[in-house]
Amino acid sequence: MKPEDMAAVESLGVYASFLLGHDVDDIKALSSQLPGYVNEYVDDFVSEPNDFGFILINGLPVGELPPTPFAYGASPLPDGHVSSGVMALVAERLGQLFGYSEEKQGATLQEVHPVKGEETRLENSGSVAFDFHTENSHHPFRPDYLALLGMRTDHDRVGVTRVSSVRRAVRLLDTSTVRTLRKPIFQSLFANSFIRGSSGEHPKTHPHSVVFGASDKPLIRFNSHHTGSNEPEGRKALHELTAALEEVCVDLLLEPGQMVVVDNHVAVHGRSNFTPRYDGEDRWLRRFYSIQSIPRALRKISSNERVLPRLDEISTTFS
Repeated sequence: MKPEDMAAVESLGVYASFLLGHDVDDIKALSSQLPGYVNEYVDDFVSEPNDFGFILINGLPVGELPPTPFAYGASPLPDGHVSSGVMALVAERLGQLFGYSEEKQGATLQEVHPVKGEETRLENSGSVAFDFHTENSHHPFRPDYLALLGMRTDHDRVGVTRVSSVRRAVRLLDTSTVRTLRKPIFQSLFANSFIRGSSGEHPKTHPHSVVFGASDKPLIRFNSHHTGSNEPEGRKALHELTAALEEVCVDLLLEPGQMVVVDNHVAVHGRSNFTPRYDGEDRWLRRFYSIQSIPRALRKISSNERVLPRLDEISTTFS
C-alpha cells in the first residue's frame, strides 16, 4: 500500500471496527472508500482468480499490539482496534464476512496463534506442520475466501503460511489421476476445530470428488490429513496430488501488516512447523472468512446474520 494512503486506511479501519455487529451493509458501503487500486486489485481477483489462487496486500495498519494471546479463542484486542476494521473492509469487498457457530464461538475475526499444550493439534492453535487443506473441507458452505493478516512473525522466522494451487498442480498429473480425483470416491473428516470437546467417532462427509469444475479452471476440496478413500485408485491419486501440490507450493512469511487472501476453491493452504516460546511475542495471525452469499433460509434460522447455524440445523433445512 502506498505510504500516503496508510493514514486514510487507518481511519477507515477504526471507523469500520466500531460498525462490527451492526447492519452488515454499513461496512460494505464503507469498503468502497478503500484506495481505488486496492479495490481494483481485490475485485479483479474475485472476478477471475490467478493461477496461484492467492493475492498479497502489503502495508495494512495493525495498530498497537498487546502480547500474543495465550488462550484458545481469546482476543486481547479492544473494540475499535484498527486491524479488526481493516479485515472487515477487505472481507466485505470479497463478499460477506461470516463465521461458523461451531467454531470459536462463532467469531468472525479469529486469532491464530500457538496454545500451550496444543502443539500437535492440526488446527490453528498448534505449532507442528499443518499440511495442505481446503478450509472447512467437510462443510457444504465452505468459505469462498479466507485471509490471514500478519501481526507477528515467530521468533525464528520459520513459521510460514504455505499456499498451493490446484490449477498449477494438475498440470503435473497424468490424465487418469485427474479423472480419478474427479470421482465421488472420497470422504473428509470434520475439521478438528468443529468438534473440540466432542467424544465418539470422528464424523465425516458423504462421498465427494476432490477435483471438480471446468477442466481448464479446476477447483479443489481436499484436506491432506482428513480426506481419504476406500478405493486403491483414490488413495494413489491423493498421494500423487499431494506431491504435485508440494512441488508448486509458495511459502509466505507474513510480516506485520501483510495479508494473504486465498481463494478457498482454487488453492489449499497450510503452515510449517515452528517453536513457540509462550512469552507474549509468538507468531500471531488474524483470520477471516468471506462468502459470496449466505442463503436466505440460513440467515433466517441463525441468531446472527454473519454466523452460519450448526450443521445439524443446516441439514434439516437443506436435506
